[in-house]
Amino acid sequence: KKKAAEEVGFHTVDIVLPETVSQEELLSELEKLNSDPKVHSILVQLPLPDHIDSPLVLSKIRVDKDADGFSAENVGNLCMKGGFPPLAVPCTPAGCVELLQRSNVEVAGKNVVVLGRSNIVGMPVSQILQSMDATVTVCHSRTRDMLSYLRNADIVIAALGKPEYVRGEWLKPGCVVIDVGINAVDDATKKAGYRLVGDVNFAEAQGVASQITPVPGGVGPMTIAMLLKNTLNLARHSIHLQRIPLRRQVS
Repeated sequence: KKKAAEEVGFHTVDIVLPETVSQEELLSELEKLNSDPKVHSILVQLPLPDHIDSPLVLSKIRVDKDADGFSAENVGNLCMKGGFPPLAVPCTPAGCVELLQRSNVEVAGKNVVVLGRSNIVGMPVSQILQSMDATVTVCHSRTRDMLSYLRNADIVIAALGKPEYVRGEWLKPGCVVIDVGINAVDDATKKAGYRLVGDVNFAEAQGVASQITPVPGGVGPMTIAMLLKNTLNLARHSIHLQRIPLRRQVS
């Protein structure tokens, strides 16, 4: 993320604290960034140490500097129909939508299945896709007969965190698959002793899906790109310039 910011010429401030840092010290550093007019966007790298109250820390980021788009105000505005748009959109969901739009995938009127209901991916991406007139079903660990939903899905957003969970035979022929998962599985042939796979069995899905994102190299780079876009939009907001929207206008 820091490398990407430097590549596009963003001013960056990197605050590295020990794992033993107290919550008070962390909040003090955060407040300094909140007060710094040269800083338009703040990202707290998760996960934080166990003794730190992560929700409390995240809530202390000023909404107009919320790089991740996770503040209650930004999420609330994301979910509201009409009204004010969020100042920042959660990065991974935004990356998924950007991939769909740049791949000319029609979303309006399509059946979309989102696997996973996390605050980071599942919940916000389902809201964005509903705002684009998709019919969205969110499946999770308590969903009964998940296969029946997948077999009718025109678009699948997989964000379960289960390596190669979705099999090719479960998918509707010609569907589009966005694989958000990134999981390490043992592989003795690799120097590191493991390889990265998604939540979808890529080899099986390739013969069924019309388009599918790879893991790694698919959603991950888009998440970073959307973080940069959020930062740019927050900087524009600070000088009263119009935001660059996520959704394309449908003519």
